[in-house]
Amino acid sequence: MQTIKMVEVTRSDEVESFHHGVAVLINSSGEILKEWGNSDLNIYPRSALKPIQTLNLYKDGIAEAMSLTDEQIAITTASHHAEIFHQEIISNWLKKIDIKEENLSCGHDWPWNLEDKFRAKLEYKNKRKIYHNCSGKHCGHLAVCKHKNLTIENYQDKTHPIQKDLIKLIENLSEYKIKNIGIDDCTLPNPLMPLKKFALAASQLTDSKKLSENADIAKKIFNSCIKFPEFTGGTKSINCILTKLSKGKIFFKNGAEGVFLALIPEIKSALVVKILDGAPRAAETAIAGLISELKIIDENELDKIKFREVTNSIGQKIGKMRFVL
Repeated sequence: MQTIKMVEVTRSDEVESFHHGVAVLINSSGEILKEWGNSDLNIYPRSALKPIQTLNLYKDGIAEAMSLTDEQIAITTASHHAEIFHQEIISNWLKKIDIKEENLSCGHDWPWNLEDKFRAKLEYKNKRKIYHNCSGKHCGHLAVCKHKNLTIENYQDKTHPIQKDLIKLIENLSEYKIKNIGIDDCTLPNPLMPLKKFALAASQLTDSKKLSENADIAKKIFNSCIKFPEFTGGTKSINCILTKLSKGKIFFKNGAEGVFLALIPEIKSALVVKILDGAPRAAETAIAGLISELKIIDENELDKIKFREVTNSIGQKIGKMRFVL
């Protein structure tokens, strides 16, 4: 398996750690524009799959029939940090559709940011499901189940109609027959597939000619996410920061275990990176470095993510983490 050294971390000018990865830039016609390593590598897309999961939920006119707001669409695509505005939109949405928080199949969690975590502990004492970073996606699942008169019981199971539709959609978009389906940390199905096939599936979302009747909702998902990037992650999340830096040209979506996706309608393409050791810090650095080759985002701004200081517990600068390709 061919991989590429993408990120290294130094301490006192000596290399302490390094991260290998594989990446591919592919267009909606299946043409590989750039490949780093062997993109036949099988991966679980993890939360980088969420734009496609959101498309599956809201295709066939469902978003319009449910009168969904841009914020609701963005939160469906989110790996959010459970900041106050994330909590409010999910809580209000659940109340509107008359479904209890405990019906979310994702686990109980705390907010990601310390300030929000302390506030939550003081107010509720216990973890809650709305704090889970995938709760927006799960809320969307419950809303669609209710709208379609589908059972909300076991909506996370791969045999549920929504999940069966998802696998069919992924296979159509990727031109790949799914053989193995894993279970994501949030309980929803997540398919094992070659990195380049996931990138191909994602690239279809950037090309209206490829999606025919689903083109409008795919465009709305993209526009909602670039309009409200904080809803797709958090005010301090790298995917939000990068999306903002692109000035509406790219939507960035992170996934667990070192996966990162960039949707680029300008060139009808998707860029996907997978860090082999699963380190999120390396995936964030790598996606910034790889996207810089396209000259879409200001290089000075990208350098702040491609090359970051490593500090110790008292704030001393003692090393660097940097993109090395």
